[in-house]
Amino acid sequence: MWKCSLLILLAMLAVSCKTKSFTQLEYMPDMYRQMSVQAQEYDPATPNGEGMRPPVAGTVPRGYDPYTIAIMDTVAANALSNPLMPTADVMAAGKKYFNTYCIVCHGARGDGRGYIVPKFTMPPILYSDKVMAWPDGRIYHTITMGQGLMPSYATQIPAEQRWAIVYYVRALQKAAHPTAQDLQAARQSTITLDSDLPDTGKAEPWPKK
Repeated sequence: MWKCSLLILLAMLAVSCKTKSFTQLEYMPDMYRQMSVQAQEYDPATPNGEGMRPPVAGTVPRGYDPYTIAIMDTVAANALSNPLMPTADVMAAGKKYFNTYCIVCHGARGDGRGYIVPKFTMPPILYSDKVMAWPDGRIYHTITMGQGLMPSYATQIPAEQRWAIVYYVRALQKAAHPTAQDLQAARQSTITLDSDLPDTGKAEPWPKK
């Protein structure tokens, strides 16, 4: 009989363990359950009730390089000079980022025959007389601020990489309009423009300006 009573007691204890709730102990509950306001919540402590507070005037991200030239101030843009030297590493970086961000519109040769053409408007040819006459700072300014249908790439491409792209654009321009010395140097080396282009199929001849 006592064995039956013991089994019933054990069963009751087992059930009570499953159903009984225990108070959770919290260490420093003020940190665990803060009175902070989420970004989109209503905050009665602000005049407009917005929980999202604007940053203090003049706040910039860490490592941010401010660019203060206005989009239409081409005079100031033309006065900018490339702080980089056209080393092999800089040219390789310029090629890399041109083929990442610019090639889709401007094409591998800078001829405006990018992947999105003719679905979108053909951009200017980078080796046209107009663009070739631009100083380095004007090309950098256009990459930074955008122009026409081209958006600004200031947030996607850091300043140093934008300057490297400028050098690569100059290389594309020289490839489109080589001097006699350039042709002689090309004949003496195994480097050709076609070998430097992305593998997009058969290379087309340079279009007329």
